[in-house]
Amino acid sequence: MRVQQPAATTHIEPSRLPAAEPGAWLTPGRFALILTVLVFVSFPQVVLGLETFVIRDYGFFAFPLAHYQQECFWHGELPLWNPYNNCGVPFLAQWNTMPLYPPALIYLLFPLTWSLSFFCLLHLFWAGLGMYALAYRWTGHRLGASVAGVIFAFNGFSLNLLMWPSHIATLSWMPWVVWSAELAWSQGGRRLLVAAVIGALQMLAGGPETILLTWLLAAALWGVQAIRWLSGRPETGGATTRGPEPSVALGGFQAAALWRFPLLVALVAALTAVQIVPFLDLAAHSERQQGYADARWSMPAWGWVNFLAPMVFGKTWNEDLFFQHGQFWTSSYYLGIGALLLGLLAIWTVRQWRVWLLTLATFIGLVLACGDQTLPSRWLRHLIPQLSLITYPVKFVAVAVFSVPLLAAYPLAQRSGLAGNDSRAWHRRLLFVASLLLVLIAGILFWAWRWPFPLDDFPLTLRNLSRVGFLVLVTILLLASGRSSRPMLGQVLAGLLLLLLWLDVWTHEPPQNPTVPTWIYQQDLARKQLAMNPQPALGGSRAMVQPLDEKKFLQLTLKDPKQNFLIKRFAYFSDCNLLDGVPKVNGFFSLYPRASGELYSVLYGSTNPIPPALADFLSVSQQTAPVRGEQADPHNLWRPRTNFMELATAGQKPVFADENHALALVANGAFDPRQIVLLPPESKGGLSINSPTRARVVRQQFTPRQIDLQVEAFEPSLVVLSQTYYHPWHAYVDGHPQPLLRANYAFQALQVGPGNHQVRLVYQDNAFRAGALISGLAALAWAAGWFASRKRNAIHLP
Repeated sequence: MRVQQPAATTHIEPSRLPAAEPGAWLTPGRFALILTVLVFVSFPQVVLGLETFVIRDYGFFAFPLAHYQQECFWHGELPLWNPYNNCGVPFLAQWNTMPLYPPALIYLLFPLTWSLSFFCLLHLFWAGLGMYALAYRWTGHRLGASVAGVIFAFNGFSLNLLMWPSHIATLSWMPWVVWSAELAWSQGGRRLLVAAVIGALQMLAGGPETILLTWLLAAALWGVQAIRWLSGRPETGGATTRGPEPSVALGGFQAAALWRFPLLVALVAALTAVQIVPFLDLAAHSERQQGYADARWSMPAWGWVNFLAPMVFGKTWNEDLFFQHGQFWTSSYYLGIGALLLGLLAIWTVRQWRVWLLTLATFIGLVLACGDQTLPSRWLRHLIPQLSLITYPVKFVAVAVFSVPLLAAYPLAQRSGLAGNDSRAWHRRLLFVASLLLVLIAGILFWAWRWPFPLDDFPLTLRNLSRVGFLVLVTILLLASGRSSRPMLGQVLAGLLLLLLWLDVWTHEPPQNPTVPTWIYQQDLARKQLAMNPQPALGGSRAMVQPLDEKKFLQLTLKDPKQNFLIKRFAYFSDCNLLDGVPKVNGFFSLYPRASGELYSVLYGSTNPIPPALADFLSVSQQTAPVRGEQADPHNLWRPRTNFMELATAGQKPVFADENHALALVANGAFDPRQIVLLPPESKGGLSINSPTRARVVRQQFTPRQIDLQVEAFEPSLVVLSQTYYHPWHAYVDGHPQPLLRANYAFQALQVGPGNHQVRLVYQDNAFRAGALISGLAALAWAAGWFASRKRNAIHLP
């Protein structure tokens, strides 16, 4: 029997809905309080500042970058360039470093060991509240909105993102962007300007993949509404049975909406040009050129089973983290068995276009998450080469993480308007879907028992049986709350449902975010313990992790997260060197200037030691000793080098070589950097030097964005610097501009005439300046629009 949707005739304001309806007490303020409690109960030691996150990229990438950003902030500098990693690498242009994201002030102003983890948890809270607002706008149902909010904040994917402040911040704005964009194109005025600010905040948070998916979903919603309006089908009816959807009461789709959404997109892009333009400039000059693709860590073809049985076909590694076989980007994307139950029920029973759109989006997202295992993914990347900037296809699971909570809200809103046979039919369908999920879980466990993967641990897999218990309890609560004739009992059951949804996800596998004492991030901790001699320092020399040691540290995972971090911090693994202000040859970032990225791919793509000649040129004064097992003695990790060159030298003979030849010579150390410098053939015409010359660098001073040299030359000479070549660097000799050459494949050189010269290299990012100008003009236009627009109804949570 099909559940019939009664005709929508008159609208009843949500505030006047019957108080006896389960979950009617879940106002925005009360739901926010529930979210606060759930976040605190989940991470009390983090909220109180007693411990902090450390796992994976949080400790080795996010915290060091936040530390460098904080150091620049308190020195009154904008972090455009990072001179400590990869012999110099763009910082602001990376985008995911969040240097222009206003809420970053939380961790810039307060002690970082507490504030950065609090920043992540605050955005987890903000994600749940935003999903509540969007789900309530679409369904008009408080319990449904609350369920959606809890599912979006507490699922395996969102909890995994806590190790990336940029990613969790971007995800948290996803429902807010869709919520505000719909208001913007339906009503315009100040609502459009508010939506522009919300969109800009997400854009500045810096998770490109999530931002792209957010705006694609918003565009799809706008496009469907535009088609319905143009075809003469206004928005009537929906998941609720009390009247039109809340969106209609707030303002439906009109002719003006056809231009308001494109205007919103343009305004968001203009407001954030200060970040987007440098990023696009770096992307255009990065190693990720057309044809670049990294489809590692796709969702396995059988990965759908982990939505029902999260700890199957995988392994618990050291630090007690569970991962699927062959997929290590996210430790989980389990949404909760209750979320799946309600989502499938919505697909089956709710006849509403938003449900169909969310279902289609979820399907497409899961197909693309499988990467090259599916033809559509390969075809799409061939059709749109720019998608090669997106790595690790499992990220497309974010579409399901966004859509399923919204789908889960619809059956609860639908049930509120049913009575008699329709209500009984709804409950029968609920029982059928629950039974189907039970059968699927049983089949998955049988599959894992009879045909396990080589590294499977079946006793561990049996932990999935607890999901059966949660499925049964959620089903009982849904049945009981719908049939209860006692108002107070119905409200209690609604609260228990939220608790069960949280508890299901919180217990679905070992903790995804283990915590450690805050002292492990103490500034200069490694520098003091290691007491290197000579000590690498900015403008002096660098430390170097040998490729084989880099690989061993990457594979080394101690069971204790604290010890795992400390031994790697003492080895300056990844970006940990930033915590001690120690320059290092390599590092870990999303994008690199093309030549630099290609050189380090060659060097660290093998296990061969970096040749002595190249190490000399890179000013390496300390290199790692061979790693043996799980040694934890920091004094045995490093050994000194004494034959290193200064960062700036002069007098080398130019030798001209094409890119392939130059890369091979540099990577193999088949050149003498004291005697020759490799230059591209196109620079030959501007040089008057063809042999070694008498010249020296008398004095050198390095800061993050400026290098000052005093050069003494007896004849026209070349000055060579082992700093990454990137076009925003500009050279001046005695105050006059001088062309900066790409030397030794990925580094810098310039020509000086005879005599004593003051040489200055300055980082002048014209892309940043252009973006800042555009954003400044857009901000003025925004302010003018705000004061010129007539006041509308206040914008508030329902």
